[in-house]
Amino acid sequence: MKNRVSYTLESTLESVNQVEQKASEVAARAGFGEDEQYQVAMAVREAAGKRFVVAYETTVESLVITITDQGKGLDPESLPDPLAPENLMKGSGRGIFLIRAFMDEVKIRNTNPGTEVTLIKHTGRNAANAKEEEAQ
Repeated sequence: MKNRVSYTLESTLESVNQVEQKASEVAARAGFGEDEQYQVAMAVREAAGKRFVVAYETTVESLVITITDQGKGLDPESLPDPLAPENLMKGSGRGIFLIRAFMDEVKIRNTNPGTEVTLIKHTGRNAANAKEEEAQ
């Protein structure tokens, strides 16, 4: 079973709040618990920027959220480490770090202009933190 819905929105606080809420709802319908719903919603909030298109897709194996914006682009390799001592007190620079912490897979692609970020959260046995079933 596969289900996909997408939206095109302007970069306003209201639209970012809407996609965050929708991400939480989609994660709940996909069977994720409250903590994982929060993680998915926060990852989506961090990834939303400029005018953007967000697509939510659920499959048997995972929840896939793709966010494409029209910004200047992003090179994730050039981002400063938010855990480095000189960056700990900075108020920005944690978005990609949080996204990677909350999701099982993150793919970032420069679309010139803009960036496409694909967020993947696996369900059930496929989840990154799922425990292996013990043989009986």
